Amino acid sequence: MKVIAFNRTLQGSGASRRLRIAGQTPGIIYGGAEAPVLIQLDGNALFHALKKEAFHGSVLEMEIDGKTQPVLLRDFQMHAYKQLVLHADFQRVDANSKLHKKIALHFVNADVSPAVKLHGAIVSHVLQELEVSCLATDLPEFITVDLTNIDVGHSIHVADLVLPKGVVAITHGKNPTVATAAVPAGHVSAEAAAEAAPAAPAKKGKK
Repeated sequence: MKVIAFNRTLQGSGASRRLRIAGQTPGIIYGGAEAPVLIQLDGNALFHALKKEAFHGSVLEMEIDGKTQPVLLRDFQMHAYKQLVLHADFQRVDANSKLHKKIALHFVNADVSPAVKLHGAIVSHVLQELEVSCLATDLPEFITVDLTNIDVGHSIHVADLVLPKGVVAITHGKNPTVATAAVPAGHVSAEAAAEAAPAAPAKKGKK
């Protein structure tokens, strides 16, 4: 994804406030061997870009004065109640260095799993994103969590995930739970209801 930005010379709360009134969002680019650079971006375009998942998990091509460089969105601040981005932080990307980034998890096939199909269970998503380490060229937009085989009382952990090539999960030595399946209290599965139902009385023949 491409992002258009402009160099920003003025800084401070007053200058940032005037930028926002003019429809611009102040920001900064940092990292790498170069010094941090103050930038400003179109506030409305940035607000809508932040709604896209790819904007958060992909390497972005930022253009400033006709020159582009790869960056990652690292942080942003929103107004408490207005549709307004107050500030955005971007980090330069080195193609030869591994980076750390939190990637969204996409859960699929819960409806065909034994937990849901046979027992009417609810699959809970314990994690919504996963921190990974990889080269910028290997950074996935999202990670798929396949729930096809999950059953009641079972869980899926990070170690069970199939990660894209070159991507390593950062778990600090643990194996966190990603998803669990449990039957809601008071719910009776179709199979259990059928087994519990009394047999229909045999019909008596006519005399």
